[in-house]
Amino acid sequence: MQSGGTLVDLDAVAEELYGLRPEEFVAARDRHALDARRSGDAALAREIGALRRPSLAAWVSNLLVRRRSEEVRPLLGLGEELRRAHRELDGPQLRQLARRQNEVFGTLGRQARQLAAQAGHPVGEGVQREVEDTLHAVLADPEAAREWAAGRLVKPLDSAIGFPTADEAVLAGRPSAAPRKPGRMGRSKGRADRAEDEERRRLLAEARREARDAERELRAREEEASAAESEAEQAATTAGEATERVRELRALLRDAEDEQRRAREDEQGARDRARRADRAVSEARNRAQAAAAGAERQAGG
Repeated sequence: MQSGGTLVDLDAVAEELYGLRPEEFVAARDRHALDARRSGDAALAREIGALRRPSLAAWVSNLLVRRRSEEVRPLLGLGEELRRAHRELDGPQLRQLARRQNEVFGTLGRQARQLAAQAGHPVGEGVQREVEDTLHAVLADPEAAREWAAGRLVKPLDSAIGFPTADEAVLAGRPSAAPRKPGRMGRSKGRADRAEDEERRRLLAEARREARDAERELRAREEEASAAESEAEQAATTAGEATERVRELRALLRDAEDEQRRAREDEQGARDRARRADRAVSEARNRAQAAAAGAERQAGG
């Protein structure tokens, strides 16, 4: 697709659109889709038309990534460390990282509010919570982190995909199994601790698996809903273009009808003039004939 002499593809259009304010998104998207259609690239036009406008919380999250990339990197690194500490059930490390998490969240939350206000969209508590949910999801899920880092979220990410509640015992400081002196009671207690630890790990793995399954199901349903909404928007765009074309054709029809009316009036005027000319010719002929007859009578007398 050519625009201003520059080759434009879907990625370039998406990068531009998701950097706009929410109220500017639809008009810019439709303009790009129309340009693609006019250039003969119907496939690109459909792809552009399928791009969804971000919610306010998603837009704020995208704004944070785009405007504060240096401050965003620590959160992505922190997520990797937290996921590793959760896998290893490292209580002290998790507590230390939790303190860092609060600091990073506080910084990013303040910056998100400032950026949104500067862009003309001060956010309320509901939007702020959705932005924080997105940050929690980014910490817990590397796929969510990659999606957020692209700066093109359509909806806020769901914190339900975060760290399972089975890990709360670790964050609360439950002591891990430590080497004990062998003894009857020690051996029995060690076996019980190991069994409890294995059960906790099993429940943790099961909770994570269920969370992943639920998230996949949720995303599948969201994709279906998004596709249906995109089709509806595309149909609305097509209907709008057809309405505009009908308006243009009606204007042309009115002009043609006015021209036809003027032509009929001109035709009627010409016919009236022709009838008057015919009568004048007839009268002139009669006068000529009468004059000729008078001249003959005079000549014969």
